[in-house]
Amino acid sequence: MTGSSSRMLALLSLLQTPRDWPGSVLADRLDVSPRTVRRDVERLRELGYRISAIKGPDGGYRLAAGSELPPLLFDDDQAVAIAVALQNAPSSGIDIDEGAARALATVRQVMPSRLRHRVDGIRFSGTGNETRVDVAVLEATSAAVHDRKVLRFDYGADDDRPARRTEPHEIVARENRWYLLAWDLDADDWRIFRLDRMRPRIPTGPSFTPRPLPAGDARTYLAARAKGSDAEDRWPCVGEVVIELPAREVAVWVGSDGTVDPLGEGSCQVTVGSWSWVGVLASVMRFDASFAVVGPEELRAAAQTLTARLAAAASPR
Repeated sequence: MTGSSSRMLALLSLLQTPRDWPGSVLADRLDVSPRTVRRDVERLRELGYRISAIKGPDGGYRLAAGSELPPLLFDDDQAVAIAVALQNAPSSGIDIDEGAARALATVRQVMPSRLRHRVDGIRFSGTGNETRVDVAVLEATSAAVHDRKVLRFDYGADDDRPARRTEPHEIVARENRWYLLAWDLDADDWRIFRLDRMRPRIPTGPSFTPRPLPAGDARTYLAARAKGSDAEDRWPCVGEVVIELPAREVAVWVGSDGTVDPLGEGSCQVTVGSWSWVGVLASVMRFDASFAVVGPEELRAAAQTLTARLAAAASPR
């Protein structure tokens, strides 16, 4: 990092992260000495930035809450992050495409020429998202989650059903959709709601004390529910087979549902999961290649059952 101005801008960028920064870590990140870091911190303080210093082995520097930063001063990495994030807005599923485009144009106009040229060079084709979430729905739901307020909302196309009453826990984006994880007060159980189907009612209800999720965190819980579990992000049925195909031809299709281990040039062992044992076999049979069941015994039994079904289906009627 060359030049005191660019170095101090980078220092400000790091200090914006809400954590304590030991002087030695800042020195490594900026490629300067700890003494230079101390001198730069003092210069920033002279400019009016409230930077606190915590002594001790676990201490460091931190930008005090409420400190005002100069508007639209970006280092190179920040400029690239803004350009990518704003251009990728259509794939988020939140209805902010026009706002994101205008924001990128506004930010670009006030950037230095060097950064403006770099941002202009970032162009890519994103994937649109047919499932759209109204910004007002996201804001109202996020506020209820943050404030720990009971959230009432109409859901789906069933206008005759009473409004749902929930204790909203967290919003999670997964596979191009946005979900609310909440405790349903009427069902007395955890439920998952899609934000694109919600119509929040204002004002919100009383405050509540958050309940612990069955899983360790919201993302794990959502992934577990998608696989038929409440606590673990794993399929209820996991089997192993040997497929007479090269591993490279199988791995691209197995994805996160399993693993592929090569056994030679023309075969591989696949561990894959599904809702049921027949589902495991179905995911293997899509490769249209010979295979042998390794285990467990439940998968062998399912293979015998499926063999009988296929034989019956092939018989003339």
